[in-house]
This record gives sequence, structure tokens and C-alpha cells, in this order.
Amino acid sequence: MGQDRKIKILFLCSGNSCRSQMAEGWARHLKGDVIDACSAGIETHGLNPSAVRVMAEAGVDISGHRSRHVDEFKEVVIDYVVTVCGHVHETCPFFPGNTKVVHVGFDDPPKMAAELCGEEEKLDCYRKVRDQIKAFVQTLPEYLEQ
Repeated sequence: MGQDRKIKILFLCSGNSCRSQMAEGWARHLKGDVIDACSAGIETHGLNPSAVRVMAEAGVDISGHRSRHVDEFKEVVIDYVVTVCGHVHETCPFFPGNTKVVHVGFDDPPKMAAELCGEEEKLDCYRKVRDQIKAFVQTLPEYLEQ
């Protein structure tokens, strides 16, 4: 792929409320010079306030993002679809052309936090996944081109 254009990556999740939003935020923040990042879900669950909060703690503002449905990207040329949850990887819609689908799974913070009582404990679930996603995004685009 020529260096004349950014690599278009769609981060795909179940509801486009948390993990895929974090991945889009990190990709824009850390790799905006080489990656054109977007995110979507096979459903739209709205933006998760805890995801917004922990990303803000790390200096990344995703408060302006909105939950988008994968159908919004039917006519968009995408280089890579990165599925960030197992359910979506198993049910991933077909993307035409040369789109490559890559699965990189992350735990679901709302599910992890559901069993905890304290607010900080719950947020720590989001922080852990936020940091794992950041570490993954730092390997892009090289990781995808292997």
C-alpha cells in the first residue's frame, strides 16, 4: 500500500459503545498521521460514559463520538476491519473488495464491572482494557501488515 494515503481501519464491536470506541480514540490520538480510524457495531448501544471517562483520564477525548451501525460503512472502502470482541468476530458481516478482517479480542469492561461494587473498582476494569487497547494500537499499522 502506498504511503500517499492513510490506512482505513474500522474497529468493530457488538454495540459500538466501549471497546471499539476506545480503539478508534487511541488510533486517532496515537496514529492519526497514518491511520484513518472509525468504529461501529452490529448494533448501536450508545456511548458508554465509563469508557469516555477513563479515556479522558488518559488524555483522549471520545465524548464527541457517537455509536454507529456497521451498515453506515457499506459504501466505504476499508483496508482492515479489526473485530474487538468474540461475538462480532463470529458474526462479522461480509466486507467487499480487499478488506482484511483481523480479530484482536479484548475483555468486555461492562461485563467485568457488573460483578463489582465500588465505583473505582468498576472503573479499573475499563482502565485495564483501555491500556490493553492502547498497547495494541501502538503496534499499528505494522501488526496488520504481517
